[in-house]
Amino acid sequence: MNFINGLHFNNIRGDIYGGLTAAVVALPLAMAMGVASGVGPIAGLYGAIFVGFFAALLGGTPAQVSGPTGPMTVVMAAIFIQYTGMFPDDPGQGAALAFTVVVLGGLFQIVFGVLRLGKYIELVPHPVVSGFMSGIGVIIILLQIGPLVGEAAISKPLEAAKAIPAFVSHIEYHSFELGMAVLAMVYGIPLLLPKLNRLIPAPLFALVAGTLFYVLYMDFHVPVIGDIPSGFPSFHLPVIDMALALQMVASGLTLAGLGAIDSLLTSLVADNITRTQHKPDRELIGQGIGNTVAGLFGGLPGAGATMRTVVNVNAGGRTPISGALHALVLLGIVLGAGPLASEIPKAVLAGILIKVGTDIIDWDYLRRIPVAPKAGVLIMFTVLIVTVTIDLLLAVGIGMVMASFLFMKRMTDMQISNISTITRSEEESPLSEEEKEILDQAAGKILLFHLSGPMSFSSAKAMVRRHAGTAGYQAMLLDLTSVPTIDFTTARAIEDIIVDTKSAGRHIFLVGACPAVCEVLEKQEILRHFNTGHMYQSRLDALHHARNVLD
Repeated sequence: MNFINGLHFNNIRGDIYGGLTAAVVALPLAMAMGVASGVGPIAGLYGAIFVGFFAALLGGTPAQVSGPTGPMTVVMAAIFIQYTGMFPDDPGQGAALAFTVVVLGGLFQIVFGVLRLGKYIELVPHPVVSGFMSGIGVIIILLQIGPLVGEAAISKPLEAAKAIPAFVSHIEYHSFELGMAVLAMVYGIPLLLPKLNRLIPAPLFALVAGTLFYVLYMDFHVPVIGDIPSGFPSFHLPVIDMALALQMVASGLTLAGLGAIDSLLTSLVADNITRTQHKPDRELIGQGIGNTVAGLFGGLPGAGATMRTVVNVNAGGRTPISGALHALVLLGIVLGAGPLASEIPKAVLAGILIKVGTDIIDWDYLRRIPVAPKAGVLIMFTVLIVTVTIDLLLAVGIGMVMASFLFMKRMTDMQISNISTITRSEEESPLSEEEKEILDQAAGKILLFHLSGPMSFSSAKAMVRRHAGTAGYQAMLLDLTSVPTIDFTTARAIEDIIVDTKSAGRHIFLVGACPAVCEVLEKQEILRHFNTGHMYQSRLDALHHARNVLD
């Protein structure tokens, strides 16, 4: 039981219904993702089968359903084009390298889990995630405009956007009519016919209805999926091209990082609905095993799928049984129903994918832009634009750097506000009445240089400037009573303050340094600057000493 996280048989009916419902939703989406990736619909189904099965049984989120997702598909499409384009005379070699990258991505995810990196995914700020997901949604929509109007798909979003005027002027109206009918169904059925949507999910209804209408009633030919192989997938050993090894590692890390973020964000959604707590590191290991096996059998990489997970939970799924059953149902379809899907029009899948793209866009954040912090909005739009126009991984990197600088700026402002130079009792201070009395009697000759909270490199220069701007005192108490920790740069700044004070012929006392702070000061040989008897734990004792020295 412990080997499979969250496994029990007390909810078997709900898990069966949840797994069947999730499979029904996953079928058209997996096929559409496969087409969008450029690999083919069967690759999408293989990905849903292997990632869905192994991530369910070996992952850390019991109710999660995994498979190809929009973000993972967009990245896989770029990888597939990159490597097949390197071998125009032997596309099979390029495809083998692309699926080896999927295997590498899965192995990297396993390593992430073993190293317990799952908790760090929570450090990705929401504006970065929002911009990234919205950018992915825009990419999916742009890439499907061509198939929607009967034209060939364009693999790059900017080129697809530039081609929109040409698409509009050369619309193949039969494909366009099918695509618009599908869009009307996937958007309209959940709103207008919620009971039907619960019985037959809108994407599946649109897939079946659109295909049947084309096969039975349309006399015109439109682009269709074409032949789909059936039967159990073949096993393929990984292929490594040493000349491309670094590129393959970089591509694998991209898949692994994106899959980790995608899966763990969905795990958080599942936690909120089921009131449970997932195990992030175990989830990464399960996803990694699923993606590794998917790559070995020619499947798309996958991650925790939010829509399928929510459908599973709403239908009653609570344990890994539902996610594994969803994969087995899809396997049964692949083994027996592959040829039936060959006549599915590409415009039908394009309509379904456009709905997926609009669902991925973070509309909630976009609605909050008027009241959201301006820095966060800037980060979100920067990540979105870079995602669409340049590169997904670069977009996340830029967003994290921007967010890190923003965080450091806020921390610096907070640390600077905690630096106080006190010479009189009426100034805001942490002093007792007796301490205030001594300070007042000194008439400005005693300076209390008070620091509070953790101090880091970002506020070190401000600390030195604050001290340099203070004059007229003859003895200074460097009060670290409220400082739990300092870093190397802060220690060097403290040394500068000590040296400047002593060089001016003034007395200096160290007050209240905790063991952790003393350890840093000792290692940097800073404590040697203090005269014997000039280090105190009690601020009052130090003030008495300073007064006696001045007297």
